[in-house]
Amino acid sequence: MTMLTNTARTARCLLMAAAVAGGFATAARADEISVTQWGNSLYGAPYAVAIEDGAFKKAGVDVTGVIGSGGGGTSVRNTLASATPYGEVATSAALAAARQGLDVVIVNAATRTVAEASLVTLPDSKINSLKDLKGKKVAITNPKSSSEMILLLEMQKEGLAPGDIQRVAAGGYTQGLTMLKQGAVDAAVLIEPLSITRKDEFKTVVRAKDLLPAMTTSVGITTRAFAKSNPDKLRALIAGRRAGVKSIYADPKAAAALVAKQFNMDSALAEVAVANMIAPRMWSEGDFNPAELEALAQGLVLVGEITSTPDWDKMIDRSFLPADLQGK
Repeated sequence: MTMLTNTARTARCLLMAAAVAGGFATAARADEISVTQWGNSLYGAPYAVAIEDGAFKKAGVDVTGVIGSGGGGTSVRNTLASATPYGEVATSAALAAARQGLDVVIVNAATRTVAEASLVTLPDSKINSLKDLKGKKVAITNPKSSSEMILLLEMQKEGLAPGDIQRVAAGGYTQGLTMLKQGAVDAAVLIEPLSITRKDEFKTVVRAKDLLPAMTTSVGITTRAFAKSNPDKLRALIAGRRAGVKSIYADPKAAAALVAKQFNMDSALAEVAVANMIAPRMWSEGDFNPAELEALAQGLVLVGEITSTPDWDKMIDRSFLPADLQGK
């Protein structure tokens, strides 16, 4: 009897040890990635959906968390510092990192529109068009930012010279709105979902989607070292995100509920925000469009971020995309 009891105890101990070891193995396989403006912009919507509906796990990778940032170089640094160095960053930030000599390679296209961007003023303002802002001040987030690039492209489209409107760096979108309310500027740049939540406080002067073409505004990046050592995991991350994109377009309302959960956002707000991005097809499945890359490059030249169109073939590695997207 005693021998049986000891045997049983030994078996239980072995089972417990195996369970603990299995737990450690699961934790070791879990991955945390980086996504620019996570929770503040719809850039990360496909990741939110893929996490919530299990698309990443189906693709063969367990994404348990996302590191957010305010964008730019911070997003790149977060990506490179992660144990799983894959993330979505502004295309301009990826190009800047490469120029600095960092080990960065672009592996998928991500967002492909500026439809979430707008320019607002106060409700009682006499400003009703971009041309009405000639000789006046507009709050942007930061110099050479996407917000400045979009504004300059809009001005170019409307026949205005860069010096026709004074651009004031506010440091962020909400800070720009504060400056507008205080009378320090005449208009301010804005993005969704802020433009939705503040729609009763401000008047929209310009919607970027009415003036500008599609462009590759953000991309998925990793290091060449990680791509070489973990090709299957990288393919799974890209495939999982693609599944999230497909889910959004297939059922925007259901996807919005998942985005709201991940972003801790009001569900009604998420539903409107996602619905607004369906027509302009905000999210790419991952394939690269030469015209959209060129449109982005022209904008970056305009703000002085780059001096000429990048050699995209040196920056992009398409081999980790799903086979049907590699030749598109």
